[in-house]
Amino acid sequence: MIQSKQYYLNVFKVDVPLLETIAAEGLSSGGNYCDLYFENTSYGSLLLRDGAVTSGGSHTDFGVGVRVLSGEKTGYAYSESTLKADIIACARAAAQIADGPTDVNPYGTLSPSRGEPNPAADRYPVKQNWRELPMSGFLPFLQSLEEDVRRRDNRIQKVIVNLAFSVSDILMFNSARELKYETRPMGSISVSAVFEQNGVTENKSASRSFRCGAEMLTPALASEIAADVVKGIDSRFEAKRPAGGRMPVVMGAGASGILLHEAMGHAFEADFNRKGTSIFAGRMGQKICPSGIYILDDGTISGNRGAINFDDEGIPGQKTYMVEDGVLTSYLHDRISAAHYGVKPTGNGRRESFRYAPLPRMRATYMESGNAKAEDLIAEVSKGIFVDEFSNGQVQIGEGDFTFYVKSGFMIENGRLTMPVKDINIIGNGPEALADIRGVADDLVVDPGAWTCGKEQSVPVSCGIPTVLIGNLTVGGQ
Repeated sequence: MIQSKQYYLNVFKVDVPLLETIAAEGLSSGGNYCDLYFENTSYGSLLLRDGAVTSGGSHTDFGVGVRVLSGEKTGYAYSESTLKADIIACARAAAQIADGPTDVNPYGTLSPSRGEPNPAADRYPVKQNWRELPMSGFLPFLQSLEEDVRRRDNRIQKVIVNLAFSVSDILMFNSARELKYETRPMGSISVSAVFEQNGVTENKSASRSFRCGAEMLTPALASEIAADVVKGIDSRFEAKRPAGGRMPVVMGAGASGILLHEAMGHAFEADFNRKGTSIFAGRMGQKICPSGIYILDDGTISGNRGAINFDDEGIPGQKTYMVEDGVLTSYLHDRISAAHYGVKPTGNGRRESFRYAPLPRMRATYMESGNAKAEDLIAEVSKGIFVDEFSNGQVQIGEGDFTFYVKSGFMIENGRLTMPVKDINIIGNGPEALADIRGVADDLVVDPGAWTCGKEQSVPVSCGIPTVLIGNLTVGGQ
């Protein structure tokens, strides 16, 4: 949602001459670049436990962050007040942290985004503003969702339904006189259910999250989430822990993209590569996986949880191919890393709030569809495993090693899905797994769940993948 420029100036009680004054103050100790990030975020939440409201509330976060870059030095300060004296104090503090003049100015030539925001190109228009609706108005939707879940399976013992939403007014200005502003909505619904059968319990959850208004709360969405919560629960009760070992792994389309996000995506973030800590540092232009594979990070999917009109440095949202036809072609850049590499920023400078400086972060990370069929990839495996839900992953960026806990999957025997499995880990190495991809199906799914990425800060993201066959990974079982 993009409102008039004056709306944002009024929200933060500033004008353009004041913004120019503050930016100049940030450069007063010899810095090369200064930017201001204003934020006014309204949060709301409502939680139902077995049909009864057990918690809920709303609050507002308001303030401004000032960043000063001086060569390779960064100074950052923030204030929860936008009074002139307080912002100037922030600018002076950031300037002092950046610590003096330098002959190196890698930032002054990168001013790629001087135009004002265009409401016609907004990637998250809002029909029903979360701020304008009473909390009680969301209760009927949540109650109907809880009832729908319970109707679908008589083994359900407990159901928790949670609604969380936010609306953020954002205003950005920098010493290159780039001015950006917008309002970012986000709505998330999550459901968790406990099932019991013959004294054994299983948990299952589902979520949906979109950058849009309260118009997302439809009967169709409730039905979709409820169906997801009970899907596959019979297999969960039947599942066993298989024998472990090295074997082919078929990753199911959609939520398996979290492995792509964690094990490969972070290693493509430019700050890790600029500092030499990523396994992909120095490998630009090299072939890192088979031909025909394309991996990208995309901020342009309308309404997607990872969508951005522009990032938290004012760079337009865009689609960035990291791997093209198997070749590493781009890292994910903020302004600092882009200046270091002499390329344009990719719109990946993101921050949790005004209290944080931006870092290179993912948006919606996925692999494009190939030309195989999912069933044919499974048919190629004589003995292996199919997985479609992960959790609790760990990744070592420098070495590329990863471990992921599998929530659900199946054994593959003689090209067919057989015994359901659980309580296993998938262990491997990111570059080795990429190089060992044997096939990519034509069924890409960008998962609509409420994914959040933590890298010093938390930001909303999404991930996706088509069905993919990896030739050899370690499966930790019996």
